Formats: sequence, structure tokens, C-alpha cells
Amino acid sequence: MLKVGLTGGIGAGKSEVSRLLVSYGAVLIDADKIAREVVEPGTPGLTAVVEAFGEDVLTPDGTLDRPKLGSIVFADAARLATLNAIVHPLVGARSAELESGAGPDAVVVHDVPLLTENGLAPLYDLVVVVDASPQTQLDRLVRLRGMTGDEARARMAAQATREQRLAIADLVIDNDGPLTALEPQVREVWAELTGRAARPAS
Repeated sequence: MLKVGLTGGIGAGKSEVSRLLVSYGAVLIDADKIAREVVEPGTPGLTAVVEAFGEDVLTPDGTLDRPKLGSIVFADAARLATLNAIVHPLVGARSAELESGAGPDAVVVHDVPLLTENGLAPLYDLVVVVDASPQTQLDRLVRLRGMTGDEARARMAAQATREQRLAIADLVIDNDGPLTALEPQVREVWAELTGRAARPAS
């Protein structure tokens, strides 16, 4: 099994790269998706969040009010640490469970938005970074996601810098151009990954 960490700044196009890798045969483990699953109604995760933050973080139908919780934790580093202490172990355990279900020859791609920020590169056999210039990121966030320029810049500023991400990359996919330029690069990366997965462990 080859364990791959996939990351990239907001608006860099990581989701499209994930989609292509899955279409070629990768097993995808999406950290964001799992983080939502572990706090769904009826889970121990949601119970722990409510115990820590109160009933106010629930919507009337009993689901987690993410904007409300976000406004609490992103304004207070200690409360963010409390939330992370609840969610991160649950995400780690579920990721490990999904990984153990993949075959011995599988290429398992962990889609981790904050891989750089959380110093997670050593957990993977190699790290693939989807790279785009800050100008391209800003344009996509405003044009495709409907953010204001200020909102987009704030989201980008909260993440690692482009240089920090590139510093941990084993393979880089340049997604500054159109989609037509992306697929050949992802196919090339996939060939590299499957080649490495097929090599006997040294």
C-alpha cells in the first residue's frame, strides 16, 4: 500500500485532482468529509462537542450549527484547541479504519486541506501538492465561490503560504491553467504513484 498525502491551498483545485485520481483507481480518504461525519446527530463526537460548547451550537433539528461553532472557535485559540482535541482523534481513527480496508496494492490518497499547517507530511509515503498562484486562487474564490475579495484574502491568509506547501511536496501538480492542462499532469502523477506502490518495500 502507498499512502499519499494530497493538499493545496483553497481554490487551487484539489477537489478536481482528487476526483481524477479516484477515476484512475485511487482509494480516497477525505479528511473534511470524515470531520463532518464524526459529528453527525447520534454520534459520540456530537455529544462531546455539545458537552464542551453547550446546546447553543445545535440547530433546531439537532444538527451541528457549523457557522455558530466556527464563530466561537475561530475567535478563541483555546476553544479551537478544545474542538480539535475532540474531532481530530475521531477523524484519525476513522481514516485508519478506511485505510485498513484498502488492499495491499492500493494507492490510498488522503485529501488533507491542513496537511502543511498541522505538520502531517511524515505520516505519508509521499506528499502531492496542487499548486496555483495566489492570483489564480483569488480569482477562483471570487468568480466560482462567490466570495468577496476581502473574504477570499482572509481565507488564504489563514492557510500556509505557497512556499511552505511547496517545501513539503514530493510531487507538484501545477493547476494555474485550464482544466485541459490538469488531466495529463494528474495521469502522469498517477503513473508515478502506481509505480511506487508496485515496488517491493526496501
